[in-house]
Amino acid sequence: MKIGILETGFVPEDMQGEFKSYPAMFEKMLGAVDPSLQFESWSVLIDQFPASINDADAWIITGSKHGVYENLPWMVRLQALLRDIVGAGIPVFGVCFGHQILAAALGGTVVKSDRGWGIGVHEYTLANDAPQWVHNAPSSMKLHAFHQDQVVQLPANAKVWASSDFCPYAGLSYGDNAASIQPHPEFSHDYENALLQSRRGDIIAEDLAVIAEKSLENPVDGGSFATWLLAFLQGHQNRKAA
Repeated sequence: MKIGILETGFVPEDMQGEFKSYPAMFEKMLGAVDPSLQFESWSVLIDQFPASINDADAWIITGSKHGVYENLPWMVRLQALLRDIVGAGIPVFGVCFGHQILAAALGGTVVKSDRGWGIGVHEYTLANDAPQWVHNAPSSMKLHAFHQDQVVQLPANAKVWASSDFCPYAGLSYGDNAASIQPHPEFSHDYENALLQSRRGDIIAEDLAVIAEKSLENPVDGGSFATWLLAFLQGHQNRKAA
């Protein structure tokens, strides 16, 4: 199976030696579940787009420092691409900015939230009718968060499957082949902390940084999420084989 990764943001330059890229994080996370997976990335934020929606069996959209409401040319092109992927029934999963731009592409609204920054390990409640690919769905999960923007108006066909008081629309699904999550299952504690420290006292207020840093003492459910995400991405192949 080949997974295409649409790269919408770069790891800060001074951190790339240790952490490389967001596509590399997804490759590591999913490769740990299935080493036979193949990956290819396209840096859409510098206008590198796949030639066809069929260049991969399934797609992931990464996080980014950008806001969907900036409406940059590459974002407009990406939204059109996502609508084509969804319309063709090919699995596509968005994370953070990817979660937001998928919602925008399908008719939702994204804003810089007046709730402020969500940083550190956050806990999300899973809906009782969470998607089938969330195997043996627990009542909640913990994942790394790092965002200000939020989806505030849902597309007409969206279903909420994960939420928190801070982020009510944290997990969304659109039928069988499109879904997304606001937090970052691909982040490690080390990367979350490095990103926090790089913005501490400048972008991130000290009182919030202290709380976020303390939250990193909690374990996250990234391993379980990797299994769920792969089940989602493989869903189209499994339905074709049935």
